[in-house]
Amino acid sequence: MDVGELLSFKPEQTPKRPSDFERDHQNDDDDEHSPEPAARNQPPRKVNRTEQSVSARGILSLPTKEPQITEEERLNILKFVETEEPDGEVLDEGGLKRMLLLFEKRVLKNQEMRIKFPDNAEKFMESEIELNDAIQELHAVATVPDLYPLLVELNGVASLLDLLSHQNSDISVAVVNLLQELTDVDILHESLDGTETLIEALRNQQAAGLLVQNLERLDETVKEEADGVHNTLAIFENLIEVRSDIAKEVAEQGLLQWILKRLRAKMPFDANKLYCSEILSILVQDTNDNRIMLGNIDGIDVLLQQLAAYKRHDPNSAEEQEFMENLFNSLCSALMAKENREKFLKGEGLQLMNLMLREKKLSRNGSLKVLDHAMAGPDGRDNCNKFVDILGLRTIFPLFMKTPKRSKKRLLSTDEHEEHIVSIIASMLRNCKGSQRQRLLSKFTENDFEKVERLMELHRKYLEKVESMDREIDQEMRNNEDEEQDDDMMYVKRLSGGLFTLQLVDYVILEISCTDVVKQRVLKILNLHNGSMKMIRNIMREYAGNLGDASDSDWREQEQAHILQLIDRF
Repeated sequence: MDVGELLSFKPEQTPKRPSDFERDHQNDDDDEHSPEPAARNQPPRKVNRTEQSVSARGILSLPTKEPQITEEERLNILKFVETEEPDGEVLDEGGLKRMLLLFEKRVLKNQEMRIKFPDNAEKFMESEIELNDAIQELHAVATVPDLYPLLVELNGVASLLDLLSHQNSDISVAVVNLLQELTDVDILHESLDGTETLIEALRNQQAAGLLVQNLERLDETVKEEADGVHNTLAIFENLIEVRSDIAKEVAEQGLLQWILKRLRAKMPFDANKLYCSEILSILVQDTNDNRIMLGNIDGIDVLLQQLAAYKRHDPNSAEEQEFMENLFNSLCSALMAKENREKFLKGEGLQLMNLMLREKKLSRNGSLKVLDHAMAGPDGRDNCNKFVDILGLRTIFPLFMKTPKRSKKRLLSTDEHEEHIVSIIASMLRNCKGSQRQRLLSKFTENDFEKVERLMELHRKYLEKVESMDREIDQEMRNNEDEEQDDDMMYVKRLSGGLFTLQLVDYVILEISCTDVVKQRVLKILNLHNGSMKMIRNIMREYAGNLGDASDSDWREQEQAHILQLIDRF
């Protein structure tokens, strides 16, 4: 029996359930005989695979009583149903058009029934269940991204986005689930044209704003709606991963504010709160406009308030630890915008980070990174001076003298820890003036110059790392003589191999050698270990030649001149 025979098969004298088309054209009086209505937020009726596959093609549902057919016909029907792909992998343009036509009819019928019987859920609930079924059938489109342009052309995306404001949150959540599947990154990569068309349609329809409005009304104490929140965040993540420039748009359309509101909400820690922290980190990672916006809507204070909970207590789970790290990463990214440095200072961020360092909890790792970002560059001057004023030197130098042992919980490696500590000290030497600078320099003369000894120890350690990396690069170049070498890539490799920390260490050596007693001790230690001043000078000349951000040319020129002056004086 072929498909045509199946479609035309009508068993005699057998009652059957009316088709979708027939139900759409029933008289209003027939509503009295509709199935028992569901509550407003009752989960939608589940459709089994056989029923979904058949109804998607407009075939009448199987008879409620066993039809009088031969065994051969029965086997053919079962074979057809079992081999048919329920997920719609064979969906073509005609199938999509029929599916969308049915979907639009269900939307209109539901609207009519809600308008006609606004206060009687029993009257419109059947049409709501049918609408939900139509939305579920559209999941088949996600398996054929080449049909996305047709979906957009037939206003399917616009109709789906309109349903985000549907009175029944079950319908809006169903739409969110569908959009999440349509925007799945793996699916989007299968069709460039389909991806571009779908994303542009979502942008033109202000989808981000509509999704955020829907987020505002979802009740996360209801599991289905909590899942809807999670899937909504997944939509944003998918879109940003495919088109990074969308990050600015979704933030402007309210997502950034909603995330801060969700973080502040006094709710138990859950997967959605963790996901919010991940999306926040993504939004501010590479988009400076979002960093500035975060500061303007009190985002720095929100982050500090959330992190304060981990000042004296470690996270209770691996997921909560990831949440804390996401907040630290977001704060580090936010501090890359100079506008936020002052907000961090006024919000007593330095005091909080200093306390975290003293408490020796898991938050110590993140606080080091935050201090490094807050003090770096010319915009970190006020934070550097303030850190000295709040007695931060008493906290930072014990960590400089002895690197804490790494454990499974303390994720910073020894090299990462030493890099952040030396970077913080280098920033203070670069930015501190007057009494604060004198207090900093005096630290290196304490206890028979023990901190100078430690500094020279770090110099030898990272010099050996860099020399080892240079030998490795030379070997690679000999093995690949025919390949053109990228100087920038090799320099980046050397930086990650220890050169960056070595440059910071040697910068500190030059800065503290401004006093004769310290300089004499540095020279004594160099001679003792067969070191040379020439090596330090060469490293610093290379550092000066590759310094800074080209966007701030004035600061770069001043800093280069300052370093060359230190080299000449050394």
